[in-house]
Amino acid sequence: MKQINITTTFSVFDNKEELPEDVKNLMEQAIEIRKKAYAPYSRFRVGAAIFLDNGKIVLGSNQESAAYPSGLCAERVAIFQAGAIYPDAKILKIAISATSDERPVTSPIPPCGACRQSISEYEFKQDYPIEIYFMGETGVVYKSDSLKNLLPFMFDKNFL
Repeated sequence: MKQINITTTFSVFDNKEELPEDVKNLMEQAIEIRKKAYAPYSRFRVGAAIFLDNGKIVLGSNQESAAYPSGLCAERVAIFQAGAIYPDAKILKIAISATSDERPVTSPIPPCGACRQSISEYEFKQDYPIEIYFMGETGVVYKSDSLKNLLPFMFDKNFL
């Protein structure tokens, strides 16, 4: 038997004020759009802001449904919208922020597994890494230089 050791590296910012100005603006848009989340069941609100290479910013918030799991996470709402409206644009950066109606969220909230897979599809398609910044309501912000840090064994079309 052999073992594989996988190491990932993240940058950690003490708060959103430490982010580069363009990323701070992107995160502020993610924070603002999370207020528009439709989350009557989980009461957990997530906002995502995507910066494209054409200079456009695409936003998304989670949208729940009583017919669970028919809803969509903020990241997939934004990434699918970007893919539909700007199919040839590269996704350069994604900012994600989450909050709860029940308690303060001070830990960074990464994309769920389904969102990671969806983001990986676009990163693979564009053959260019996507920077991912994520935070809770307040507190530290994590930066991943690529989706591969969050999903080192990505499933893509090469397996089909």
